[in-house]
Amino acid sequence: PEGIWWDVDDLKVLVDEMVTVYPIDTTRLYLTGLSMGGYGTWEMLMKYPDLFAAAIPVRGGGYAARARLIRHIPIWAFHGLKDDVVPIDNSQRMVDTLKELDGDITFTIYPEAGHDTWTETYNNPEIYTWLLKHSDTKR
Repeated sequence: PEGIWWDVDDLKVLVDEMVTVYPIDTTRLYLTGLSMGGYGTWEMLMKYPDLFAAAIPVRGGGYAARARLIRHIPIWAFHGLKDDVVPIDNSQRMVDTLKELDGDITFTIYPEAGHDTWTETYNNPEIYTWLLKHSDTKR
């Protein structure tokens, strides 16, 4: 709802319940979100850095000072250069910090896209192939 931010602890409860109720391969938990959900993706990764095998934040940003917590997670971030809702600097700061930390980060910028980068991103079959290449065998 408007004026309310993601509560990643509530999302964690949801993930825990889904894993309990459904036959989910916990070595292949993936996280994605767009716009405010992009911020939620970064936050969820940093709060629960050992939960997900890979992530795709579509616009958004996070606390770059905490990026070291997620440098081991494969991340493919997306942002539209002409986004007038979420500044590209928010994604760029996370990407640059993870690169400095030798993080597993890929960044795609759509030069002509505004805020709607989700259509091109989620219609791209390469992201699903990329996700399936990642699993967390420590679980």
